[in-house]
Amino acid sequence: MPADDHPVTRAAALQRLAQFVPLAGSRYATGRNADHGPGHHNAVSRLSAAIARRTLSETEVLAPVLAAHGAEANSFVSEVFWRSYFKGWLEARPGVWQAWLGALDRIDARLAHDDALAARHLAAIRGETGIDCFDHWMHELAETGYLHNWARMQVASIWVFTLGLPWELGARHFLAHLIDRDAASNTLSWRWVAGLHTRGKAYLADPGRIARMTGGRFSPAGLATHARIPDGADHPPAQPPRAVTAPMRDAPALLWITRDDCSLETETMLHDLPWRAVAVIDDAADSPGARADRIACDDALARAAAHWGLAHFRVNGPAGLAALATELGVQQVVTARVPVGPGLDTLVAVRGALRREGIALAEHLRAWDRAAWPHATRGFFALREQIPMLLDAAGLKDLT
Repeated sequence: MPADDHPVTRAAALQRLAQFVPLAGSRYATGRNADHGPGHHNAVSRLSAAIARRTLSETEVLAPVLAAHGAEANSFVSEVFWRSYFKGWLEARPGVWQAWLGALDRIDARLAHDDALAARHLAAIRGETGIDCFDHWMHELAETGYLHNWARMQVASIWVFTLGLPWELGARHFLAHLIDRDAASNTLSWRWVAGLHTRGKAYLADPGRIARMTGGRFSPAGLATHARIPDGADHPPAQPPRAVTAPMRDAPALLWITRDDCSLETETMLHDLPWRAVAVIDDAADSPGARADRIACDDALARAAAHWGLAHFRVNGPAGLAALATELGVQQVVTARVPVGPGLDTLVAVRGALRREGIALAEHLRAWDRAAWPHATRGFFALREQIPMLLDAAGLKDLT
């Protein structure tokens, strides 16, 4: 797949955005659910890998789209807000993420002695089930790191209801392989398909609809006709999101870039901090998603260093970041607020390493998240009603 097909560097993402803007109105609304196959995903933005890492911010993406299309861009605007919704919902219920991790430990133990389950799982991830569309999509994911969003729903439904596999395993496979991986969107989308996010409302893949939406490329047989919803505890009530320590305005600082925000140089609130250097922590993981993270972080590191005229560093682990901060004599390490997901474990380790050196850890919360997350604790439609207000808060009211 060409590197700019689902770009994670800022220059390539801006170029892709410019290409997409003319298509983001009614053409997107009517064609976005059709899956035309690898290399032909031209009806969708192909910006999800950049938005997931905030290589481009939501405001940067929506501003030109709304300027070009106004209300005709409502479908695309809603899709952008779905990502904010899932993130805000999981921020209010971090226990759902922890429950998923715990379930994986139990399922892995079961795989070790349940040969039938292990065989079904292996056939699924290899794309050897005999279900034509499912096998194709699993190969496409392995080869390209991408699936059309509508295809992801079909894969998840077949995985859970036809193959009888735990949704948790499918969510893990997607999170490892998708180049646009996002912990909240991925986990909660799988829960939604399985009937656990909105209790009792599952998504059942339909052979006729699959044939229509893929232009007749597939005719799957033997799909489940009944959604047997997996057991699962009701999700906990919403809690306030994790509090953060804001950056100190006059304390020498080291900027730490993570894959969760790769355009911090665009945040005006951070422009006048007394920066000393910028750094990323090396990630040795070898998956399509991890490789895309490294490309995005390297690009963000170079841009931030150039923007502030700073030295830039790659360090090994939390201890390496703490050692660099000590060597530079900074009083704080500043990063973007780390959302619920894999990055939180690293954040906790970094905080501990810095505390031992007497250095503070601060997180910058973007205004977009501060405005959107309080409206993301129930169903999506509660947030959708607030979209005009949220666009106004982001300075986009005059464009609608």
